[in-house]
Amino acid sequence: MGRLRRLDGMRGILAVYVMLGHALPLTIAPGFVQSLFRHGEAAVDLFFALSGLVIAASLERFGGAFRPFIMARARRLLPVYFIVLAAAIAIADLGDPLRTLPWVSLPARDLVAAALPRPFWPHLLAHLTLLHGLIPQAALPYAYITLLGPAWSLSTEWQFYVLIGLIVPRHLGRFALAVLALGAAWHLLPYGGAFSRAFFPDAAPYFALGLASAAWLRGQRATLLPCLIGACAIGLLTSPEKALPPLAWGAILLANSRPWGAILEHRAVLYLGAISYPLYLVNAPVERAVTLLLGPLTHGSAAVFSAIFLPLTLSLSLVIAALLHYGVERRFMRPGREQGIKSHLLSLPRL
Repeated sequence: MGRLRRLDGMRGILAVYVMLGHALPLTIAPGFVQSLFRHGEAAVDLFFALSGLVIAASLERFGGAFRPFIMARARRLLPVYFIVLAAAIAIADLGDPLRTLPWVSLPARDLVAAALPRPFWPHLLAHLTLLHGLIPQAALPYAYITLLGPAWSLSTEWQFYVLIGLIVPRHLGRFALAVLALGAAWHLLPYGGAFSRAFFPDAAPYFALGLASAAWLRGQRATLLPCLIGACAIGLLTSPEKALPPLAWGAILLANSRPWGAILEHRAVLYLGAISYPLYLVNAPVERAVTLLLGPLTHGSAAVFSAIFLPLTLSLSLVIAALLHYGVERRFMRPGREQGIKSHLLSLPRL
């Protein structure tokens, strides 16, 4: 059980990291503190690697049948997503939360939009169908983050589910190398910028890491190291930050089987892992709502706002995520099937 628990714990840590990365730019936290949490995109890339590992086992559990596989994914993800999306739209319609925060620098505007996009309905349709990551930037600018910022990665994940569910790879290691090659080709193409980072080929190297890890666990051991090296090289072609996820993924694999990784099995960390999906989604609308409320009340005092905003945002996000997990997410899951997938993962050889 330890190996699976540690992956769950890592998922919780990543969700909290992303949440802090969104919240700190709105405060007057010291620059060195904020710099520690400026790699939220790299943390999401690690989510993709975790997804590649787990979804490979999930698809196998369903015998490669696409329809029950994708329906199980929909039951797990969509109810919470639609609830949070509706809340995010309602909160965004209340106005610009940054208008009362004169100390906030320009980069924070990349995280907090001033208002709902216009025209609104194309963006809503794109989000409802999870197609917002497939739309070229010129067709609907920034559609991947306009209504619910964190949901851009959900569109990427959905593209991956459809791809692996339709192909149903017989040799997981070769499929991982093919996905890695797709990512390499995409990053080398001169017109890759026509799409957002939510387009699956952009994240393909990180999914390949997870797939190669799943193949390694099944005895197909020739692909993990090439995928680690290849993903790191692809990352260096774009920016130094993109090379962090492959290196961090190697550390996660080590922590998954070494005594020093036992901290990932701490009860608090495991709890964060259990609620990590709704926690990842709700942090942005919660931060926006708290900012709308606190901004006028603190009368432009950056110190007062920061002292209240951060603990209030974190605590509210945790409470709402727990309510969504136990009240919505778990109700739509099939406990027997999910436990079967976990048991299947646990039966694999130790890393």
